[in-house]
Amino acid sequence: MSSNKEKLAECFKTLSLSGVRDYYEDLTLVAEQETMRYQDYLLELLLRECEIRYNKRIARLLKASRLPLEKSLENFYLKRLPPKLQHKVKTLLEGSFVDRRENILAFGNPGSGKTHLLCAIGLELVQNNRSIRYTTCSLLVQELLIAKRDLELEKLLKKLSRFDVVIIDDFGYVQQSREEMEVLFTLMNHRYERGSIMITSNLPFSKWESIFKDPMTTAAAIDRLVHHSVILEMNLPSYRMAAAKAGKTARA
Repeated sequence: MSSNKEKLAECFKTLSLSGVRDYYEDLTLVAEQETMRYQDYLLELLLRECEIRYNKRIARLLKASRLPLEKSLENFYLKRLPPKLQHKVKTLLEGSFVDRRENILAFGNPGSGKTHLLCAIGLELVQNNRSIRYTTCSLLVQELLIAKRDLELEKLLKKLSRFDVVIIDDFGYVQQSREEMEVLFTLMNHRYERGSIMITSNLPFSKWESIFKDPMTTAAAIDRLVHHSVILEMNLPSYRMAAAKAGKTARA
């Protein structure tokens, strides 16, 4: 005949209560010593279960995001940005733009911190239970082309649509063929008003025809991105160059 402990273990397994399973014996000892009320005891167990589940979900979201963990907000020197831009960033960190399906477009010179900033925002969004997917433009295009070749483009688009935000890094950094740009436009069109896109690019809109190869496609792409968007102008001195100069000065 099963003991109460064995029955409890079976219940924990059936209900997937791993947090309660791992904590209830220790808490039971505390409850007996402190004459804890039943309601408080139950609440403490369930709070631990919620905490465990939250941590596991965030870990899964982080893994699925493919975000570089080192590009966090803690490692980004926010004060190097102009005050107006700092205010924009702090508003974005609240995450309400995701609910409005708005896009974030970060433009600036190489080394200005565009990638780091958008990744930092992405990491903060993950901590707030948002699903993010980070990729470079080149890798994304290749993934889309392979899916198109295998007649699975629609399947991939649906998979990407499950993410609240798709971050596309180095947009237009490498010149792509017309076919490559067509699949990228297909993704942008599929996500239009359905999910947010965050983009970093060294190229202003005036040079995007060199990306899409066609004036009409370029205009349509810009229209879809800008319609609901926040633009971050980051034409700042390269922080990598500044760090290198600081290092040379320190060694001199």
